[in-house]
Amino acid sequence: MSSSTTPAAKPTLASFWHDLPREGRLLLSVVVFEFIGTGLVLPFHVVYLHEVRGFGLGHVGLLLGLSPLVGFLVVGPGGAAIDRFGARRILLGALVLQVVANTLLAFASTEAAAACALLLSGAAFGVTWPGFQTLVASVVPVELRQRYFGVNFTLLNLGIGIGGIVGGLFVDVERLVTFQTIYLADAISYLPALFLLLVPLRHVAGRAAPVPAPDDAESRPAPRLSYLEVARRPAVGTLMLLSFVSSYVGYSQLNAGMPAYARAVGDVSTQGLGLAFAANTLVIVVLQLFVLQRIEGRRRTRVIAVMGVVWAGSWLLLGATGLVSGTVGATLLVAACTSVFAFGETLLQPTIPALVNELAPDELRGRYNALSSGAFQLAAIIAPPVAGFLVDHDLGAVYIGSLVLGCLLVGVIAVLRLEPQLTPAVNGVRAPTKLDPAELSSSSAKTISAATD
Repeated sequence: MSSSTTPAAKPTLASFWHDLPREGRLLLSVVVFEFIGTGLVLPFHVVYLHEVRGFGLGHVGLLLGLSPLVGFLVVGPGGAAIDRFGARRILLGALVLQVVANTLLAFASTEAAAACALLLSGAAFGVTWPGFQTLVASVVPVELRQRYFGVNFTLLNLGIGIGGIVGGLFVDVERLVTFQTIYLADAISYLPALFLLLVPLRHVAGRAAPVPAPDDAESRPAPRLSYLEVARRPAVGTLMLLSFVSSYVGYSQLNAGMPAYARAVGDVSTQGLGLAFAANTLVIVVLQLFVLQRIEGRRRTRVIAVMGVVWAGSWLLLGATGLVSGTVGATLLVAACTSVFAFGETLLQPTIPALVNELAPDELRGRYNALSSGAFQLAAIIAPPVAGFLVDHDLGAVYIGSLVLGCLLVGVIAVLRLEPQLTPAVNGVRAPTKLDPAELSSSSAKTISAATD
């Protein structure tokens, strides 16, 4: 007697919260509050250090470069520490560092004090993302992870958007205390997550449980693989390449190259840039849940390829600002660029973290996430000087052209190189649901009866 299969029904977003384990609900519950703090300070680092504290603009650039550099340097050891000690312990340390760093930055009257604060923040950031993704993968079932990462990204952007609006209305360059207040508020925003990890989630280790040795075998410690050996595992190298290229043509340009091009070539005002980033956040908050439902069960590599085409379109919109430089049209084109880019973000953010964590074995999950985060951060270090050089030397066409080609390369890597290295399950394709023959006969009988009626 043979059994039949039908395509698995798409889970609804309405059922997501109901299906989510208690630990996952708790983690999501603090995301908005934490990132309101981030949004309060994110747009104002340069203003605070240069205009309020009076540090030279060149020195400010060097100071702000410390965080991503330190983050990149610690991500490797951080990934190994996550696998050894557990993601919860590492995240506890990172949260404490963030509280101390923001408190110190609020009262940093010298460049040395600011440098110490930014070094601590960079060290925390370097382990936060691999630690968080590893912790999520340890408490959220595999079938819910893609939606979890997408919902988390929505809440993250909602928090940043709220914080940015509040911060913009509150700070005053003539009043130091307003900037000290937002940095202290950012420090406080990490306390709920710290409480969660110390009390309700203290039982969550965020690492693979040790496997007891057989009674007749000698107990030996598990082998520790180097990052080179991990990178040689199937699909890992390709996935890291994909993370690097997507970061280089994506977020690294949105945060550095896009504003530089919009100002130098499109002659867009700072208010116009603020409008563009607000549009980016709004599109993510509005579209992410809708996109999550549409991509559920589809090949993640194909979703990433679509994202590459979408991002290519967004950079073409940015390039078009040079044709209407200094006009309202240029401002609208930049806002369109960031809005289209945001749609691509809603395709990317649920997929790559899910790919990494479904590819990773439990005992190496920290290293896998650290490699992905390191590739992302490396691109963030390389991209700004390259973009600055091209824009500064009137090579805007070369800059836009290289981004468009890079975005299309993302699709090529995802579909032609990565996809053949993945199993359908890792790539997000759900197995069809098996139907019991009796159920199938009953269903057929009902269909025939309905037809004859």
